Parts: sequence; structure tokens; C-alpha cells
Amino acid sequence: MAGMAQNLPDDLARAIDEAGYFPALVRDVVATALAGDEVRQHLVHVETTFEQDELLRHITVLVLTPTKLVIVHADDHDDSAAGGVRSTRQAVTATSETVALSFVRGVTLTHVVTSPERYRSGSLGREVTLTIGWGTISRIDLLPATCGDPNCDADHGYDGTITGDDISLRISADAEGEGHLQQAMTFAHALSAVVGSAAR
Repeated sequence: MAGMAQNLPDDLARAIDEAGYFPALVRDVVATALAGDEVRQHLVHVETTFEQDELLRHITVLVLTPTKLVIVHADDHDDSAAGGVRSTRQAVTATSETVALSFVRGVTLTHVVTSPERYRSGSLGREVTLTIGWGTISRIDLLPATCGDPNCDADHGYDGTITGDDISLRISADAEGEGHLQQAMTFAHALSAVVGSAAR
């Protein structure tokens, strides 16, 4: 398994390196998940969020092969010790998921267009949200049901929602550059062309 990351295509390895989020680790996780498959298209996306007084980073790598979609997430992990005492050690959680193309249920691309009265044909705006659903895993969120009477203490069972396992990425040309937006569009087009298919 050693040296698997060296088998990544140069443009994918370069995109991971340029993202700057522990690239050696991310390259290895992506290469392990690919298991030698041909890379047809990829998208590397980094997000930074603020939680209370912390800066949290998150990277998502999407890779399309002839038969599957590989999804890799890596983000900062709260390595707190027992009892809630925060450790000074930094930790990262990296997860990969491999989905057969036949299980990809939908690709949604939402275009945000400002000043639509000045829209130029072919430009498609400067921001998109890419959502991919595959439904391998569903999450059930349950809450105690109520009847609306604040004084009622009867057991009304539970209400819940079932949420399909999907991923949603927001890409903005103003924040991440025209090249990154174009890469997202190219990836969405390539995945849409084979969604729900077997090997091609």
C-alpha cells in the first residue's frame, strides 16, 4: 500500500496540494479509496467555518471513476480528553466513501445569478451549489410528538424525518476563483452524464 498516493493523476495531486489541508494525508486517503481505478474527473473543495472562538477547516474531495464516485472528507477533530479538558494535540478525522454509479440518485446544480437583467448567455452566474444524493445511508431524526396543548403530558409517540445521505458544496467564483467554479461545473456535468449508470 505504500506509495499509493504516487499513483494519483498529477492534476488531482496538485489540486489537493494547493488546497493546503494536510495534503500528504488527504492524498493517501484518496488513493486508498480509489484502489487503482482510473480517475475521469475530480473536484477538491475547502471550507473554513467559525465555531465560537475556533477556526475549523474541512476538505472534500470528489472523484469520478468509470464505475464509482469516491467521496473523501477530512476535517479538524476535537481531540478533547475525558472530562471535557481540551488537549493541545491537533487531530484530523478523514473518511472515505465509495458509491457505485448505479446508486447515485441525483445531481442538483443550483445557479445563483446576480443582476439577472444583465445576464449574458452561457455565463451561468458566479456561484453554484452542487448537491449529490446516493441514498446508501439514511439518517432518522426523532423528536417527541406533541398535540399543541402546553399543559398536556400524554405520550403522543414520536415525529421524525428521514434524510438521505447526500453532500452539498457551495462554490463561489468571487471567493474561490473562476477556475474552481469552472472545475465544479465540469465535475457536475461529467457526473450528470453517467448518473445511475453502470460502467461505461
